[in-house]
Amino acid sequence: MLVTRRPRYGCRSCESTVVQAPAPARIVEGGIPTEALIAQVLVSKYADHLPLYRQAQIYARQGIQLDRSTLADWVGRAAWYLRPLRDHILEGLRRSERLFADETTAPVLDPGRKRTKTGQIWAYACDDRPWGGSDPPKVAYVYAADRKTERPEAHLPGFAGILQVDGYGAYAALARRHQQIRLAFCWAHVRRKFYELAESSPVATDVLPRIAALYAIRVRQLLQLLRI
Repeated sequence: MLVTRRPRYGCRSCESTVVQAPAPARIVEGGIPTEALIAQVLVSKYADHLPLYRQAQIYARQGIQLDRSTLADWVGRAAWYLRPLRDHILEGLRRSERLFADETTAPVLDPGRKRTKTGQIWAYACDDRPWGGSDPPKVAYVYAADRKTERPEAHLPGFAGILQVDGYGAYAALARRHQQIRLAFCWAHVRRKFYELAESSPVATDVLPRIAALYAIRVRQLLQLLRI
């Protein structure tokens, strides 16, 4: 248990003047949870994929009654405090010369309907270490309620460089509107379609070794770079 001591000071010649040290700032103002406990809840939820209701069950086994709504409130408050850090990372990503972008679906609670709706988590990342870069890798996640074409443009204002993406049309539309953005499409996505058709299509069977040859060239380049 953590004990916070807040001494009270009084004037000996003026007994009516009493001053007490202010309470330390907390993520939950006036609440019991420490920053370490809230960090544990966040790591369990987002890194270890433990939903809040399961975390509540784990705490209950230890005799600690924490309602899922309470945990959700902690997560929301922590997200508010972490948002400037996320925005700072995202701003740094926008200044990168090369950027990776992708999106995936995420079930979102839809209060009142007793069901979930489909939201979108957009990921923007940069990692130049394989090419000899010295900058640390960075990734930022942005939630959106849908997958509309204008979402990437709203997330990447001012970006100029190479954007590595899959075949989603929103990225092509973004590049058409902003000539300073060049698209680098993902070979893994291209290869997947040919792989699925390889057993029934001679063309696909011929394409796969050609893609493998391109991969081999890139591997040799990386090995040469590492030797340097």
